[in-house]
Amino acid sequence: GFSLIELLIVVAIILIIAAIAIPNFIKSKMRANEASAVQNLRNVSTAEVVYSTTYGIGFSASLPNLGGNGLIVDQNNAGLIDEVLASGTKSGYIYSYTVLTADPQGHVTSYSTNADPQIVGNTGQRHFYADQTSVIRWNETTTAGPSDAPIQ
Repeated sequence: GFSLIELLIVVAIILIIAAIAIPNFIKSKMRANEASAVQNLRNVSTAEVVYSTTYGIGFSASLPNLGGNGLIVDQNNAGLIDEVLASGTKSGYIYSYTVLTADPQGHVTSYSTNADPQIVGNTGQRHFYADQTSVIRWNETTTAGPSDAPIQ
């Protein structure tokens, strides 16, 4: 059998290991969420090019237009991105889509997409931005914009 002291030492060692491992796990989860956010912005940019080419009316008016319902594929349900991303929240990030300019017929000629962590410091640290140029930019302290540094 084990004495009470031996069991307490083992529990203390396990707690020390957990205290070291948990912060590292949170950091790796944040980095994974950030990588996912960048890839999702790439997916949106690619989907916008396909949308514009396919329908010939410029870019989509919203993220849900790039998504789809699986029944009908048209300019309002293009099926180019998954439903989760089209809803605006995925992998700890909130995605916002903004129409910047439209032509006289109402066709979107420029847009921007932002990816911001749901909980800064927990689900992600960096904020990301992309527009019709497909250049992904980031900012560590606030919502990213067109003047921020591009991802290398």
